[in-house]
Amino acid sequence: MGMDQERRTVIIKEIDYWRRNKLLPDQYCDFLLNLYAVQDQERSPSGWTGKAATAVQKSSGKQWLLAFGVFSLICLVALYFNAFHPLLQTGLSLTVVSFLLSYGQRKRAENESAGLSIIGTGILYKLGIGLYMLQLHDIQAWGWTAAFLAGCSIFWIIFGMGAGIPLLHLGGWVAAILVYALLLAKNTADPAWYEVQLYWVPITFVFGWFSWFVQRWSKPASAVLLLTGVLLWFMPEVYAVLILAGQDWIQIQLIVKIGLGGTMLFLLRKQWIAWVA
Repeated sequence: MGMDQERRTVIIKEIDYWRRNKLLPDQYCDFLLNLYAVQDQERSPSGWTGKAATAVQKSSGKQWLLAFGVFSLICLVALYFNAFHPLLQTGLSLTVVSFLLSYGQRKRAENESAGLSIIGTGILYKLGIGLYMLQLHDIQAWGWTAAFLAGCSIFWIIFGMGAGIPLLHLGGWVAAILVYALLLAKNTADPAWYEVQLYWVPITFVFGWFSWFVQRWSKPASAVLLLTGVLLWFMPEVYAVLILAGQDWIQIQLIVKIGLGGTMLFLLRKQWIAWVA
């Protein structure tokens, strides 16, 4: 009949503990795990499809009823979302976003990739539903779009730093760069090439200083700030190509900027590597 299931589970956990703490050589741990876990592997379905099938088989009538009720409620809200009052639309959207972010954070403790996927879904939903609501209520002025993107940027930066997600932190700064570019495009007319450089290059050194300043508290945040500074270094050329589309000598400017930037990174490599590593 084999060993009792609970006893086998306890032994497997103990073997995992021995492996993590180097109490036994890895080959011994592998042998013991194969010895005690083989029966479980034969009985337990592998993969998410097998686990889902097992969960469906073991579910009760109340769980089926609850699942269909939640699914029906989601469909009802989706179908009549446009007819709701704007405050109700906003409240429902924030509720969904809050649920996805909080659930994703809890899920990260069990499975990092699954938790990050859920958080990413919440972030994309927030961005998408916000832009959709601006269009739905005919709020087409560029200022409202810029304000919404600025709010998303601040939220992504704060949440990314607090939750320890450097990619989201970086995404917040990229959104802030987009807002800044939008403001420049709406408030400047035919700037000279040196004016475009002055719009962006000084900010690069500001972010370099911030990278140095925060490295004593957070290496990942310092790395994100340094990378943002590198992006800003090349933003004059990107801005000229995408927004102005009429300036000359962009290729030469880009080559010069690559040379200068590479030289600075090489000369200061001992400093900035210590900030981010």
